[in-house]
Amino acid sequence: MYKFLEANVAGYMTRSVTSVSRDLTMGELKELFKRDDYNAYPVVEDGQAVGLVTKYDFLKCFAFAPVHMVPHYDELMNKTVGDVMSPDFIYVHPEIKLTRVLQLMVDHQTRSIPVLDNDRKLLGIISREDVIHALADCTRH
Repeated sequence: MYKFLEANVAGYMTRSVTSVSRDLTMGELKELFKRDDYNAYPVVEDGQAVGLVTKYDFLKCFAFAPVHMVPHYDELMNKTVGDVMSPDFIYVHPEIKLTRVLQLMVDHQTRSIPVLDNDRKLLGIISREDVIHALADCTRH
């Protein structure tokens, strides 16, 4: 277990990350979620991460209050990632310890966290599966 206490994000993050742009439509995003089975995509513009869009953000488009008129499905599918993404999102740097990542995931009930450099350039993503792999790897006798 002591090995896990010293493990950092750089050693276990997924480096090959699919990102999306703000102008991607909800219809296109739906197809990406279906194809990749990811729970979130970083939103990148001009080489910098500017947001995060999750399946939860996608589903929020369909949550209506009884007093609102329900828009047509096609209208909702033409909304863009920029309309629904979270511009304020949790991210970590590659040197951060996995114990801190694990605490962030638990505290914020998130499945994955983008890994950025000091210029907000996307370097990778650290997921729950990556942390589980690290735990198994670090506790192997």
